[in-house]
Amino acid sequence: MKLVSILANPVPDGATVGSLKTPDGVTLRYARFAPPPGRKGTVCIFPGRSEYIEKYFETVRDLRARGFAVAILDWRGQGMSDRPLNDARKGHVTDFADYDIDLAAFMKEVVLPDCPPPLFALGHSMGATVLIRAAHQGHRWFDRIVLSAPMIALPGVKASRLAQNTARFLRLFGFGSRYIPGGDDNVIGTQPFMGNLLTSDPVRYARNAAVIEAEPALGLGAPTIAWANAMFRALRPFRVPAYPGSIRQPILIIAAGRDEVVSTPAIEDFASYMRAGSHLIVAGSRHEILMELDRHRVQFWAAFDAFVPGTPLFG
Repeated sequence: MKLVSILANPVPDGATVGSLKTPDGVTLRYARFAPPPGRKGTVCIFPGRSEYIEKYFETVRDLRARGFAVAILDWRGQGMSDRPLNDARKGHVTDFADYDIDLAAFMKEVVLPDCPPPLFALGHSMGATVLIRAAHQGHRWFDRIVLSAPMIALPGVKASRLAQNTARFLRLFGFGSRYIPGGDDNVIGTQPFMGNLLTSDPVRYARNAAVIEAEPALGLGAPTIAWANAMFRALRPFRVPAYPGSIRQPILIIAAGRDEVVSTPAIEDFASYMRAGSHLIVAGSRHEILMELDRHRVQFWAAFDAFVPGTPLFG
């Protein structure tokens, strides 16, 4: 296993990269980054769909500057982890329980034995969905969890009953391994900057595209019908107020004001029922808050620093 380094996105200091095997036989890539001398505590990063470890190098440096060790993985089906289909550009799982397996294996094999406590989690989009599921299931690996633009629901017609029924019926009729209607193998994040839904920062957008250009194997296209069906099934319980109300884990949700990938109103509604959580909206930010312009990122980090013990605001 290796980490891809380019001039615009070098590997942070203190890196260790490796692989682990999940109980169901999937090989996952992970990386650990040692904390600065004399400091303790680890932030575990859980990327979103189509993302990869290298995309978070800047975030790793931001966290190490705050005194934390960092651990991060590539979910199955993306990055340098195993991909289940012959067409490696297809994002594919049949059940989000597969991601639950990845998370548990990562914690057991990498984080708990090798990373200094206390442990904190930072999850983006789909990665945040997996963390919400883990918190609801009662796992208490982390002292606190920060969620960036969590995938609680999709916006508009993407979340319609028609979209859900279409995914379910196509899956039942054997089309689960095909791209979703309208989807193809065009790699996410490599299209022209103008019109992208991810960030309003052209420099960071170009940096991430350059990483994929340097290592095309990191790229991922549209999800499959089976992935979409699994996603709709995973998100359905989130709409029930008792679901967030039963979570006792301290959680901070940071949503994006101009998000067109996930539903910010759904995030606000979910957060209003949490008993041990809070939320804020970064006005003007697109979906990938950590890949945004500095004026948006600084709001994210101010909220993070106020919430996570061990950061500068906590002394």
